[in-house]
Amino acid sequence: MPHNDPESMSLFDIELRLLLEAIQAKYQHDFRGYSMASLRRRLGRALEDLRVDSLSQLQHRVLREPAVFARLMQYLTVQVSEMFRDPSYFRALREAVVPVLKTYPSVKVWVAGCSSGEELWSLAILFAEEGLAERTIFYATDINPEALRCAREGVYAVERMAGFSTNYLAAGGKASLSDYYHASYGGAHFSRDLIGQAVFADHSLATDNVFSEVHLVSCRNVLIYFNRELQDRAVGLFGESLVRRGFLGLGSQESLRFSRHAADFEPVVPAERVYQRR
Repeated sequence: MPHNDPESMSLFDIELRLLLEAIQAKYQHDFRGYSMASLRRRLGRALEDLRVDSLSQLQHRVLREPAVFARLMQYLTVQVSEMFRDPSYFRALREAVVPVLKTYPSVKVWVAGCSSGEELWSLAILFAEEGLAERTIFYATDINPEALRCAREGVYAVERMAGFSTNYLAAGGKASLSDYYHASYGGAHFSRDLIGQAVFADHSLATDNVFSEVHLVSCRNVLIYFNRELQDRAVGLFGESLVRRGFLGLGSQESLRFSRHAADFEPVVPAERVYQRR
């Protein structure tokens, strides 16, 4: 863990930048545009949990032991989510976006940075309730293969269901969340029918290009971990991926206000960070 005196902080940052360069060269994952403050916190935790004394020692192991890199990915990528997180966002989609999507014969939705899948499954339930499930393809992408595996399985701890259910009802849910899963062995298993046409793919907003032509991009609480340059790159990708008049949803702490792509979008539900491509 870095100390607070300037000399050790600068050494930690030097080692941090070298570690990110090594990861990019060896594994083609580019974290160099991520917020330094966030990386310092996460890698400080990684040193403690992995019982390594310095980032240079961690770099040595990461370059030689792919299994160590796989463990480090759990610290470098964000795994904090819940179903129907910020229920008013999902209510805004239901009321302002879904009626437009219903005018299309088929719909494509990109859940960018899907993490362990809570948002994907939330959107799948919402679309099922709005009669859009059979004509919608969901693209769920993340750079963390373990997160993608969890998202594909759709199994979450039973003790989380009470909170998820509260969010679901606040988001305008039309049934009971328990209608969509069965519980066994301490896990809530969501119905595969909800994501029958889902596509899961490894995709980096830092290095990869346009994913597909889609009608809605939902990328929430991902941009806050990027620096300004990488935020602009990601928003540019979203704009290129969207059909004309397609929709973009961001997290509650995110905004297009300072983006160089801001003029490409107009707010639809400003309070919920829902935009439409001009």
